[in-house]
Formats: sequence, structure tokens, C-alpha cells
Amino acid sequence: MSVDVRLPTILRPLADGKAVVSADGATIGDVFADLVKKFPGLNDRLLNEDGTLHKFVNVYLGDDDVRYLDKLETKIGDHDEISILPAVAGG
Repeated sequence: MSVDVRLPTILRPLADGKAVVSADGATIGDVFADLVKKFPGLNDRLLNEDGTLHKFVNVYLGDDDVRYLDKLETKIGDHDEISILPAVAGG
């Protein structure tokens, strides 16, 4: 199934300047795999070397943070929308 993925400004240059891209998958992990296949530069920004979700990126399925759902195994439904936001850190 195809879903829209909203990208933050900082990631858009890695996705041909697009604010919203389409990707296929049944889970967040599947969608990320499709995104990385289309836009390889996103890989290091989304995932750690061990394939887990990068700690400096927040991923929302609708209004829900996937870290509080099933992380990369979170299922995607019809008409769902994924938003990727950079984490803000510092002191």
C-alpha cells in the first residue's frame, strides 16, 4: 500500500527537494526500506547501523509517535500519513 511521507526541510535535499513523497509498505519499516531504495541518502538519517530507528528522528503515524506503538513494526492502514521530524536536542 502506498502512503504519503512528510519530510522536514532538512531532509528534503536528500529526496529531490520534495516535502511529501510516496512510499509503499505494510509497516513503518517497509515504508522506510522503500524510501531508502528511492532516496539512498535518507538511510543514515532514518536508521542506525543495526537497522533500528535513529534516536534523532521522530516518526509519527497520524498523531501517534511510533516509538510508543510498535516502532518499525507499526502497521500502516489505508489513507495513513507518516510525518518525519528531526529531534531537537541540546542544552
